[in-house]
Formats: sequence, structure tokens, C-alpha cells
Amino acid sequence: MTLDDKDISILRELQQNAKSSVKEIAEKVHLSTTPVHERIKRMEQSGVIKQYATLLNHNKVNKGLMVICYVSLKQHDKKEGAKFIKSILSFNEVIECYSISGEFDFMLKVVAQSMESYYDFHVNKLSQADNIGHVQSVFVMGVVKETHLLI
Repeated sequence: MTLDDKDISILRELQQNAKSSVKEIAEKVHLSTTPVHERIKRMEQSGVIKQYATLLNHNKVNKGLMVICYVSLKQHDKKEGAKFIKSILSFNEVIECYSISGEFDFMLKVVAQSMESYYDFHVNKLSQADNIGHVQSVFVMGVVKETHLLI
């Protein structure tokens, strides 16, 4: 799907506030409501817009500890990798998971209430997942930039 300037403008508005009404977006992008509605539907159906979400303040929901975990697997075949991924998908503490290149195979973004709760997650969940070779945990001291804006 090719996006034109109006599509980009609509996406910018939705990224800033997904609760904006079609009328509000139409006024800002200088179109009438019907074409804006049609463009949004087209972008939803084509997968450009994956979902609408509410961003939470980690500290205010008692998930103030953020940890980046680098994970290497023992075995790299498809079956063993799939078992690991299935485990990770079931862990609520893992809010992002990336397959990466280099020394490690995966990078996880993990949130927890405290060091004790992270320790519990590490020992009783992550370390128990199939095919774990090595885990390196890096504790986030502060967030310099965090955004969901792509356009």
C-alpha cells in the first residue's frame, strides 16, 4: 500500500491521540470526514494500522523496574527456537521481544515491580524456559527517549 501526504498526516494525528474523532482529524488534515474515515479503514484493513493502544506510565502501575535481557539459546534449530518463543509469549513480564543478530539470539524488554519480583521472574520463569543457554540482564537506570511515533 502506498501512503500519500494525507495518509501520513492522518497517521501522525492518530499517533498523537488515537481517541481523536474522525471530525477532529479531518479538520486538522483539511479533508472532509468521509475521505478521512475511508482512509483510516483502508489503513486498518491493509495492516498499516496494527492496533490502537493505551500507553501506561510504568511507575504508576507498579512496574517501575525495567530490564533488558539478552538471551542466547543452546540449540538454534527451528523446533527449539519455537519452544523458547512459545515460553516468552506466555510471560506477562516480557513486554517486547526481538530476534537479534550477534552474540545473543534475543533481546527482551522486561518490566517488574521490584528487584525481588524480577529475580523471581528470572529464576522461576525465564531460566526455566526450554533451550536457555545464557542470559545477561541490563538494568535501565533512566529513560532518555521513549516514543511510539514512527511518522
